[in-house]
Amino acid sequence: MQATELENARCVPRKGKEHALDQRQIRTALAIVSGWQLTADGLGIHKQFRFPDFHHTMAFVNAVAWIAHVEDHHPDFKVSYPSCELHFSTHDVGGISLNDFICAAKVERLVAKG
Repeated sequence: MQATELENARCVPRKGKEHALDQRQIRTALAIVSGWQLTADGLGIHKQFRFPDFHHTMAFVNAVAWIAHVEDHHPDFKVSYPSCELHFSTHDVGGISLNDFICAAKVERLVAKG
């Protein structure tokens, strides 16, 4: 799978462990979304984004919130003055699903557009 495929994909409801990605699939997908890392518990992915000021940080938060709304897949946000950390996981599968990487790729596209 390529980054553009993830960016252009849409999230779909995923329920049940059969939709959880295995370690090989997670490693492959992590290589596609630059800078994203596996969480310590292995049940999610996260990345910290830094900005020059609070205005840019909040603009990013609002843009990610719109992506999450459209995809109906919502991250956890940790927002501070110069940064925002995003955490994606799929609670309904008990770990990481393709939806997490679809959203991460969409966030990366957003950041690349600057």
